[in-house]
Amino acid sequence: MNAPAARPLVAFQGEPGAYSESASLALFGPEARLAPCETFDAVFDSVQAGRCDVGVVPMENSLAGSIHRNYDLLSQHDLHIVAEHVLRVSHCLIAHPGVTLGEIRRVYSHPQALAQCEQSLAALGDVEVIAAHDTAGSVRLVRERGERDAAALASERAAEVYGMAILRHEFEDEKANYTRFVAISREPMTPGPEVEAKTSVAFAGINRPGLLFRCLSAFALREIDLTKIESRPLKGAPWQYIFYVDFAGSLQEEVCRRALEHLREMTTFVRVFGSYPRANATWIESQ
Repeated sequence: MNAPAARPLVAFQGEPGAYSESASLALFGPEARLAPCETFDAVFDSVQAGRCDVGVVPMENSLAGSIHRNYDLLSQHDLHIVAEHVLRVSHCLIAHPGVTLGEIRRVYSHPQALAQCEQSLAALGDVEVIAAHDTAGSVRLVRERGERDAAALASERAAEVYGMAILRHEFEDEKANYTRFVAISREPMTPGPEVEAKTSVAFAGINRPGLLFRCLSAFALREIDLTKIESRPLKGAPWQYIFYVDFAGSLQEEVCRRALEHLREMTTFVRVFGSYPRANATWIESQ
């Protein structure tokens, strides 16, 4: 990968204050220029067309699982994964300045955020829960409507962006809540030998007994750690699947190259999305 622009233009899904924006800033620094997009499709299209330098999208959440749409979009675009970041997702209950918790009668947020705060919301008593398209967007909605008896669930940054007040920090039921984001680019990167790397690939083969077992043996025989495996339907071929695999190591390492050569002998296609620095994440204890 060529050296990134001094102020890269980064596409992300959501509105200012979204968790994807926080991940973008963590990956590319406060000097990065940000390009909010309405959908994940728009993020991929913006990078593919050259309107943005890179894009940042979530791939999996530690509670809700994989974001399947983004796995499909990876296969549909000629883009490369060049970085990853693991973000702790902590929801704040946000309202107008001066509003007290007892005044809240409605709470807006993305359905996933509402589900992750179900017990905390129930403890509020007689409060209506309303789904919105975006966490940060729900804060903007409450502010623009002037609803002083309403609150939103979103990030601490969203409260700052829209000039709102935080009634409760860490409102989520499960504190160990993390989302893994990846950065996508038109050009691949090559992590140096000193970097702890990860590689993402996809493959498919003829559906015969033992196919997946044999494919995964290409990694097991070489003691390569698989960090993620996901399957998605293969379009145009009912009950056939593409397998997505992340493994520890870089294509700069001979053992990883040999594993992929072995994998190609057993499959109909293999696609490498990229080798990139592995995120250095610190976990908190579940409560």
